[in-house]
Amino acid sequence: MTIAVLTRDLMDGSRFRAALPDVVIVRSASAAELADADLILLDLSLRADTATVVALGPPVIAYGAHVEADALDAAIAAGCVDALPRSKVFRRASELLD
Repeated sequence: MTIAVLTRDLMDGSRFRAALPDVVIVRSASAAELADADLILLDLSLRADTATVVALGPPVIAYGAHVEADALDAAIAAGCVDALPRSKVFRRASELLD
């Protein structure tokens, strides 16, 4: 399973690599690796167009600040399969392979 993480946050990237060594980190919604992924994790702090990322095809799980409930809800409305606070996505990172 190929998991791609769309983020520019270096700490996020290192935390995901620690939990999922084969994860692919990309910095742009136009990165070719996203279309080839089996799952995309989308950092909402990028302010990328969530619907555009969802339209790439693979399931998308968005994550962001727990205080930005509106952004998490908007991600679900845009077609993400889930939207989680940052703390939960890092705790559940290894479960994403199941």
